[in-house]
Amino acid sequence: MISNQILQNTIDGLKGITKVDLCVCDTEGKTLATTMEENDISEDTILNFANSPADSQVVSGYQFFKVFDEHQLEYVLLIKSASDDVYMVGKIAVFQIQSLLVAYKERFDKDNFIKNLLLDNLLLIDIYNRAKKLHIETTARRVVYVIETKNEKDMNALETVRSLFSGRTKDFITAVDEKNIILVHELKATENYEDLTKTAQVIVDMLNTEAMSQVHVAYGTIVPELKDVSRSYKEAKMALDVGKIFYSEQNVAAYNKLGIGRLIYQLPIPLCHMFIKEIFQGKSPDDFDDETLNTINKFFENSLNVSETSRQLYIHRNTLVYRLDKLQKTTGLDLRVFDDAITFKIALMVVKYMHYMENQNR
Repeated sequence: MISNQILQNTIDGLKGITKVDLCVCDTEGKTLATTMEENDISEDTILNFANSPADSQVVSGYQFFKVFDEHQLEYVLLIKSASDDVYMVGKIAVFQIQSLLVAYKERFDKDNFIKNLLLDNLLLIDIYNRAKKLHIETTARRVVYVIETKNEKDMNALETVRSLFSGRTKDFITAVDEKNIILVHELKATENYEDLTKTAQVIVDMLNTEAMSQVHVAYGTIVPELKDVSRSYKEAKMALDVGKIFYSEQNVAAYNKLGIGRLIYQLPIPLCHMFIKEIFQGKSPDDFDDETLNTINKFFENSLNVSETSRQLYIHRNTLVYRLDKLQKTTGLDLRVFDDAITFKIALMVVKYMHYMENQNR
């Protein structure tokens, strides 16, 4: 169904061209859009015309027209003018409104199809049959972006994304839940993952500026066929969660760059508790003081380089060595040894994951 605002914009444009006043009513005679200051046609008169077999008719100085949507009466159009061209103007207006009905119905059908495709609600044969009817290419390269907004039902963010990709008629923008906007993006043959990251950053910047909305954007892997779009969507959703857990300072998360975080995200919580208990001997990284945690993080940031870490922490090299020795006595892990450093790093990530899941389940 076309919104009343769209109908109003349409007849305003037609009046601007033809200098003829128009009024669109529903099949019960209620006015939906009009350029007339007033009209003296009763709802009963409109209802009688709607129930008559005539497609057009002159009643009380008004020219009436019926607007059909696939043989179903949708609107009644009224025109009042002394011009001899009133009938032609009416037929043009009817054609315009019927064309809008077709366009909006096709847009709704495509949106519904893409939602079901993302959620794996379609059989393979249905995907190809419906794609053919809707004129959607099945073998194009595509990727799915998930855009999480801070506020639920953020219509400003949705409209901003639509305006950003308005020139790309083969992209699809929809929403499958309250907080996430989904972009199914068709790629050119030359586009790669570096281009995907740039596009994601453009979305973040645009929404921060235009819609004043803080967002996180994640994307899946590039898929070669329409039937695989749901896989890219699931990957993007996972990337969004993993990104928030392990890379919270970043606004863009790519599935192909999640690294070990992707593996940890799929671990059962009981196994995580067992692992942490074994590594930290019943303790937790939460028990470490801020100075120790800062030293650990900076040491990892500098690829286990003692000299560079001590320089950035503004401490003597021996002070850093002392802290690392103290940590080794507490945990049994020497961060200067590569294998121990990997174990410690994974343990810290597992703890982050556990905290995230506990907060989600509250």
